[in-house]
Amino acid sequence: MTADELAAFRDAENRRRASPDMRAITGHPDPGAAIDWQEVALPGRDLPVRVYRPTGHDSDGDGAGRGELPLVLHVHGGGFVGTAVQCDWVTSHLAARLPALVVSVEHRLIAPDSPLAAAVDDGWDVLRHMRENAASWGIDPARIAVFGESCGALISALTAIRAREAGLRLRAQVLVNPAVDVTGTMLDHASVAEHADSPTLTVPQLRLLQRLAVPPGTDPRALSPLYADNLGGLPPALVVVPTRDPLADHGRRYAERLRAAGTPARLTEHPEAGHAFLSMPGVVRQAEAARAEIFEFLRGSLAASHGREAL
Repeated sequence: MTADELAAFRDAENRRRASPDMRAITGHPDPGAAIDWQEVALPGRDLPVRVYRPTGHDSDGDGAGRGELPLVLHVHGGGFVGTAVQCDWVTSHLAARLPALVVSVEHRLIAPDSPLAAAVDDGWDVLRHMRENAASWGIDPARIAVFGESCGALISALTAIRAREAGLRLRAQVLVNPAVDVTGTMLDHASVAEHADSPTLTVPQLRLLQRLAVPPGTDPRALSPLYADNLGGLPPALVVVPTRDPLADHGRRYAERLRAAGTPARLTEHPEAGHAFLSMPGVVRQAEAARAEIFEFLRGSLAASHGREAL
């Protein structure tokens, strides 16, 4: 696939994913959340984010009213294609029901001129911006969680590691069908061979992702949470794995490494579900159960009763 072919495919696919007709597959947003696009000013660029705010929360934007909201920073999947809109079903539900401010990062998509490192920077830079401007967003800087899907889970996992290194304490991380290895061993996991031609993710797609993500001269280990030197001291993790997914073993191995490093990690598996199932509640029944477990995990992790932690 040439750069022009990739750009044409990406534009057409993202228009399709954001179309009203796709709601039959991707699910309808929760009416209890107001959804809007905003631009976040980051170093050297402005980045769109999709903002989900509970409509029943009476705050004037400076933390007044009923109090500051916890923040869930979400990163959509796709890698070289994808949009926050495809995740409206789960993100709006979390915003309305936790309640929380959910901000989904419309990160730079992977392309020949935009490697994975750029998308990773987008996730971290938005989190840092939100924390530094907590009062203007009406959020509690002591109650922040990250949540990512597929390649977005890789970005979220690396964001959690960066946060620890910067002394920014997070409450939780949720990683759904995560891709956590873009090194030469990315395709060596048993689940990749077992589900190489799955309906929602194939080996050729993974090869393209790897080629675009890690240009020559780039250290793939630095972009692979699975091979991070230190996974201790990270926020508790919920790792959600669909079993009919080429990347299932990525999630399993990452949960094992987190536990071995002393980081609490809950691994849940959804039999017969395929990759990206959480974004397809209209056709995959297991998405409802996964959304419920994510909600319960975040509700406990972000509860105000846990107390305000020093950042």
